Amino acid sequence: MLKSVLILAAEEEPLNPVLPHPVEIILGAVAFLLLLFVISKFVTPRFEKLYEERTAKIEGGIEKAEAAQVEAEAALQQYKAQLAEARAESARIRDDARAEAEQIKEELRAQAQEESARIVAQGQAQLEAQRAQIVAELRAELGRNAVELASRIVGESLEDETRRRGTVDRFLTELDSVSAPAKS
Repeated sequence: MLKSVLILAAEEEPLNPVLPHPVEIILGAVAFLLLLFVISKFVTPRFEKLYEERTAKIEGGIEKAEAAQVEAEAALQQYKAQLAEARAESARIRDDARAEAEQIKEELRAQAQEESARIVAQGQAQLEAQRAQIVAELRAELGRNAVELASRIVGESLEDETRRRGTVDRFLTELDSVSAPAKS
């Protein structure tokens, strides 16, 4: 059998080695058309569907990114506004605190001056009271000395209280009248 196949093959006319056999061309064309049909019927729609989904995802992603960017811009503007408002509020609070501190300082200064004036007035009153007391003690002492001197000079006893008081008062009045022109 092998001999008969070889003989048959040798008896056929040799064809152009570049051109394929007509049966192979027909079979290849049918297979190509069948493959083209399967690709166009099943594969291409799937690729188109995937392409559309991917395009929609990309466009949706771009829209989401743009929306997120717009939202981020709005948030940034809101943040800047809040920051400016917070700065203004802190400046107002700082100014209020300074004004309040000045007011408190003025109140404390006024209280200190009032307390100082009260203490000075109280000291003046105390001094006046002590002066009056000392003057009264000195008058009494001066009166006793005057009565004793007058008793020695006059030679009589000024034991009588009424007399002694009248003499002392007269002496002090004369002393005041003599010292008053000297002060002027």
